[in-house]
This record gives sequence, structure tokens and C-alpha cells, in this order.
Amino acid sequence: MKRKIYIIGLSLSTIFIGNSCKESFLDVPVQGQGTTATDPNISQNLVNGVYNSLLAGEAFGNEGDIHGISFISATNIISDDAEKGSTASDQPAIGEIDNFTVTPTNGFVAALWNGYYNGISRSNQAIAALESASITQEVKNQLIGEVRFIRGYYYFNLVRIFGKVPKVLRVPTDSKDANTDPAFQTRASVDTIYKVITDDLQFAVDNLPTRSKSAVGHATKGSAQTLLAKVYLYHKNWQKVLSLSQEVINSGQYNLASDYTTLWRQIGDNNIESIFEVQTGQFNNSDLGIQNYCTWQGPRVGGKGGWTDLGFGFCTPTQNLVDAYEKGDIRKSSTIIAIDNSGKYRGTTLFDGFRIPSSDSVQNLYYNYKAYHSENKTIETFLGNRDQKQKNLHLLRYAEVLLMNAEAANELGQTGVAQNQLNKIRNRAGLSNTMATSITDLRNAIWKERRMELALEHDRFWDLVRTGRAAQVMQAIGKRFIAGKHELLPVPSLQIALSGGSLDQNSGY
Repeated sequence: MKRKIYIIGLSLSTIFIGNSCKESFLDVPVQGQGTTATDPNISQNLVNGVYNSLLAGEAFGNEGDIHGISFISATNIISDDAEKGSTASDQPAIGEIDNFTVTPTNGFVAALWNGYYNGISRSNQAIAALESASITQEVKNQLIGEVRFIRGYYYFNLVRIFGKVPKVLRVPTDSKDANTDPAFQTRASVDTIYKVITDDLQFAVDNLPTRSKSAVGHATKGSAQTLLAKVYLYHKNWQKVLSLSQEVINSGQYNLASDYTTLWRQIGDNNIESIFEVQTGQFNNSDLGIQNYCTWQGPRVGGKGGWTDLGFGFCTPTQNLVDAYEKGDIRKSSTIIAIDNSGKYRGTTLFDGFRIPSSDSVQNLYYNYKAYHSENKTIETFLGNRDQKQKNLHLLRYAEVLLMNAEAANELGQTGVAQNQLNKIRNRAGLSNTMATSITDLRNAIWKERRMELALEHDRFWDLVRTGRAAQVMQAIGKRFIAGKHELLPVPSLQIALSGGSLDQNSGY
């Protein structure tokens, strides 16, 4: 008898992820059946559980990866902003993603699929329970709006990573339902998934309060408007991008932080520029942070080939990124550890007083400053668990709203508006106003500014893909990028096997 396991939408899975994949075709009961929320506290706890799913980063565990090393690999390392780093022999599967030699058996790719569908499962369970909850309709819609915002974000990442993916919007009634409904085992079109995303985010826009009326760390109306504008950016719906970003600007809820250098330190969490962050320690009563986010990217020091408790040295900035900064751009030293004005590696003292040793005692030349979290308890909260550091991940911030507004305005012929928004970003970085005046020159200037402003913030590769520049840029730096193939990662082979072949593979894999 052929035995298979339904894995999409389960809160736990039986996939073992590593450099090799072990298959398990055991029949298991569907996990996480919906419950009924009988009071506001239970309802809020359901929503908190969905927020906590944002912390998933188990590249080698059952829960999968949402914002851990697999996510870092598929966003930063895959781009021209960063490379694998660490040592050549450590985690070669990350190198496959970096070098575009990735195959459907890659464990880090499998972890992404698994992680995001676990997060979607948790979202679906919460929505089902909230819909029958004994709370007012206004509160119900707000809580569901928060969950749908997160589910929309999860699907946005899935469609950018894999293209077509299964459309799973409900909790299956049992294992038979899970294994027989085609929706759970076939990939929906990209347009269909984008309709799911826009529906979720529009519901969130319509039902979430503004930042000033929301608890710190919760998704807000501005969060939903910003993410929805970003979704429309990928479809070149310039009027929608312009309108939504302008609404965020006009809301008066956000502004650029005065000091760019503090944005990724704990002192910069939830500041005036923050629109949505993955919160650590807020929606739980422990020291939970994004699993190993800081450790994977921490400087690998203590002698070449070795490392200290700072980290493993992955996701190292490229020389290409270092050289892309204009002279006087303050963002350079806030983004990249261990460079001075000459661009040479020196022993560098970080903001907390920790000194990176000279170049003969480190594995890599540069490291990601935005991922650094201090272990000095007098400067940043550190509870002793290096794998769960209290490092908020800034997913949406006001600077990107200005850049989206500028890009949309320029494409609609409003070059003056575009220049004005772009100059706000440049001036904060210590740079003079843009010299670009034509639509073409201004478009390129905005794209360049997105790279510098959002460097190592997990958007660069997707920006290259959406603007049609991925093949040109990646091939120019010697990557084995094949147009029409490497814009997406492969569907994990184990998922295809477990679906009985119902899931199809991306082109070229």
C-alpha cells in the first residue's frame, strides 16, 4: 500500500532537514485542529501564537525556517549584497544557494517551505477559532486583521521564493480531507496567490487601528498599507503604490529616525521609523528571539577556521556592496562591520565596546552589522541564550515607504515628487541631493538608493528579480545565474514525493 503524509498546513511536520534528507511516509493525524475562543484573553493568545511563528528559524528542525539562516540565504546571501561567508567546508548547501547550483534536495530550501506553511497553518487555525469567538465584531475583525496581515506576508514571501504554491486557507477536517482536496496538494497560479495576499492585506487595512491606537509591536493600518503598497510594486500598479504610500505619509504616524546608525540596535526598536518588526520577548514570557538569526551571522573570530560564541560568520557583505557606497555615506559603517574610510579591514571596535581582532584572527573580511546584537547586558538585553538573542527584525520601515512613493511617482511622470522623496533618504545618509532629472536616470537612482538604504535587509535579490535585472547583475559578478530558472528556488523534492507527484516543479529544475 502506498503511504503518504500530508504536510502542508500542519503545525508540525516529520521532515528531517539537513545536508541530506530522510523521508518519512508515516500516516499521522492532522495537527492543530481549530479550537473555540470563548473570551478575549484566549482570542488574544491565539493571535500571539501567530506572532510567535515569525520567530521560526529551525534550518535543521521540524518547525522549519521563516526568518533564520534559510531565509537569510534566500534573500541576502543569494544576492550581490552578500556571500555565504564562514569557511568553505561549513554548510555547503548554503553555498549552493549562493552560487545558483541549488537542487530540489537542498535542505535549507526545504526548511523555508516547511516553515512558511507551518506559519500559515497556525494563521488558519487562529482565524477559524476567532470567527466563532464570543467577542465583539469590532475586536474580532481587528484580531483577524492582524492574523491576515501575517498570513499575507507569509504568502508574499512564498510566491517570491517559489512562484506557484498551494493555496491553503483553511484547516483540514482530518487526514483524508488533507490528502484528497486538490487545493492542498497542487500549486495555484501566481495570480491566484497574489489575490490571496491582496485580499488578506486589504482586510487588514480596513480593520486595523493606526499606530497611535495600537499596542506596541502589533500590526497596524500603516503596516498593512505599506505591505500592500509593496505587493502592488511587484505588479507595477504605480497608482496603487503611490496612493497607499501617500496615505502612510499623510497619516503622521511615522517619520525618518534622525540617526540611521541606531536603527538596528535595541535602542532603535519600535522607533518613529518602524512600521513592522518581528518582536522578541513581547508575545511570550521567555527569552525567545529569532532562532540563531544573530549567531549565524555573527563575526567568526578567534583564529581562521575557528569561531567564538559571537557567531558562525555567514552572510558576509561583498566587496561589490562595499564599493557601491558613495563617499561620505554614513550607512556604510552602520551596515558593514570592520571597514574604515579606506575600505581596508582593521581591528574595529563596535558600538558596545567589543573589539573585532585584526584580520589575521578572523575568517572573513566583512560582517553584517545590522544583525549584530551585543552581549553586554548594560547596553542591550541579553538573557544568556545566544541562539535566541533579543534582536528585533525590521521588516517594514518608513524609509521604504518614501522610496516606494518616489518610484511610483517617477513612473507616473511626477519627477519632482520622486526627487523630493529620494532626497530625504539621501540627506539623512549625509549625501547631497540627487542629480538625476530624467525618468530613466531617476529610476536608476531610486533603485540604487534602495540597495544602499535597505542593504542586508532581505530585499535586494527580489528587487533585482522584480525589475528584470537579476540575470545581468548576477552574471556580471560571476554567478551561474540562468535567466528563466534562478529567479525562483526549486520546489523541495520531498514535497513532490509526499504529494504523490501532484506538485509540479519549477522550470529548469
